[in-house]
Amino acid sequence: MDFISSIKERARKDIKKVVLPEASDVRILKAAEIALSEAYAEIVLVGNEASIKAMAAENNIDITKATIVDPLNSEKTKEYAEGLYELRKAKGMTLEQAEELVKDEVYYGMMMVKMNEADGLVSGAIHSTSDTLRPALQILKTAPGTKLVSAFFIMVVPDCEYGDDGVFVFGDCGLNENPDAEQLAEIAASSSKSFEQLVGKESRVAMLSYSTMGSAKSELTQKVIDATNIVKTNYPEIKVDGEMQLDAAIVPSVGKSKAPNSEIAGRANTLIFPDLNAGNIGYKLTQRLAKAEAYGPLCQGIARPVNDLSRGCSAEDVAGVVAITAVQAQM
Repeated sequence: MDFISSIKERARKDIKKVVLPEASDVRILKAAEIALSEAYAEIVLVGNEASIKAMAAENNIDITKATIVDPLNSEKTKEYAEGLYELRKAKGMTLEQAEELVKDEVYYGMMMVKMNEADGLVSGAIHSTSDTLRPALQILKTAPGTKLVSAFFIMVVPDCEYGDDGVFVFGDCGLNENPDAEQLAEIAASSSKSFEQLVGKESRVAMLSYSTMGSAKSELTQKVIDATNIVKTNYPEIKVDGEMQLDAAIVPSVGKSKAPNSEIAGRANTLIFPDLNAGNIGYKLTQRLAKAEAYGPLCQGIARPVNDLSRGCSAEDVAGVVAITAVQAQM
């Protein structure tokens, strides 16, 4: 069974309700149809009911099993506005501002999750990452013990002998632009946990650089070395090593040559990029040239499951992220 099929199967064992606040996009409606027809999540679409149904009919999409809520006429809107005001009044938000914000589909959806009327939310097909994560952090807050919210992709590379049968976690590819050593260590720890939760196997973390084990020296490589040492000190249960070039991290023969004393070299399945430039370029190269499935940016460190989407996503991508969100909600 391939990765996303196994995720959907896990989601079916304990059905969760996932909010899709971008129901004005046909990809979202198609993803809702997939999730409902394959019966791995309940779906809430947020927006104007007549417009959503008209778009579905026009595109021959069946969303009859979805729940549709419109913030402009929902009986919950007043309650949500009051709840948002209570959450944010210490930061200067007025009730009038809260009443306006909950008319926004993403804010409304986040309040559904906050009020335990939904289990998770997926957005980003037509919203920026900041427009998805800002309300998530304002309303849902960070998970207990979390030092840093970060983002990762699950990459599923076809016919690939590397990683875990072609499955990798790439972090951080969507949120933190230039993390320092401590932040990079937190990204590594969170990504290791995410790999094990979603893939169900032991993570092997490589801290990536343009250098392997001191083959080059600069501020850039030292940051990765320092981050590796922090992970080893603070999270001794995690199998991690670095700094490493990408080929040394995943190709056994190269790993043996460049880092012969490393138990990670040549076997890594969780790849930590030194900054957002590298991470974003790396995942897109893998997606486009290796024809990999790319699920994300998935978020780690938020109190409830909220996941971002690439604006270039397909309906199938969204459907996969819905399944992942449902599994995260089970945890």
